[in-house]
Amino acid sequence: MSSLSLHKIENRLARHRPARKWLRPLMKRSAVAMILRERQGRLCILMIKRAEREGDPWSGQMAFPGGRMDPEDAHGFAVAVRETREEIGLDLPSTAAPIGRLSEIRARPRRGMFGLAVSPFVFRLDREAEFSPNYEVAEVVWVPLGYLLDTDNRERMHWQRGRTSLTLPCYYYGGRRIWGLSLMMLDELMDVVEGPNPQRPKWRR
Repeated sequence: MSSLSLHKIENRLARHRPARKWLRPLMKRSAVAMILRERQGRLCILMIKRAEREGDPWSGQMAFPGGRMDPEDAHGFAVAVRETREEIGLDLPSTAAPIGRLSEIRARPRRGMFGLAVSPFVFRLDREAEFSPNYEVAEVVWVPLGYLLDTDNRERMHWQRGRTSLTLPCYYYGGRRIWGLSLMMLDELMDVVEGPNPQRPKWRR
């Protein structure tokens, strides 16, 4: 088993103080589940590849199970649980334990002034689970945290929208590109695990 353990991450998350957006009462809300599991001696994190769908701004991207808050959702944690059940068929309350949360991230709004506050919740899964992805999910992927922590695997990508052109950090795992909001969340998790690493350039929050 790797020295990078769930017990170590759980202890560090217990001491972590995630930031919250001060305008969150005025923002739309969303939440995701970051699910960790030991698999064959390696600590991995569950990601999904979103299905290609017209009109979906995150179409085809690597992400974590999650989505927008519905009126019946009591809080962000309930959103992460509901969306995980809907998207991949995993019932978190009966299969996993919550071990912490990370800082809220502001997603750029398509409409409105204040944007979308995304809350990441971290869970530990202690046994194998079967998944039944819905129409929104093309693939469920376990990504080794050791791969993400290795700065030699960090790459750069070119992003352009209109006249804006940027060079941004990313990973390519098995031909799948991990970047954007998901990478922001992973960067914070990796900072919790091993401390800030200057060789791991960050997205701006």
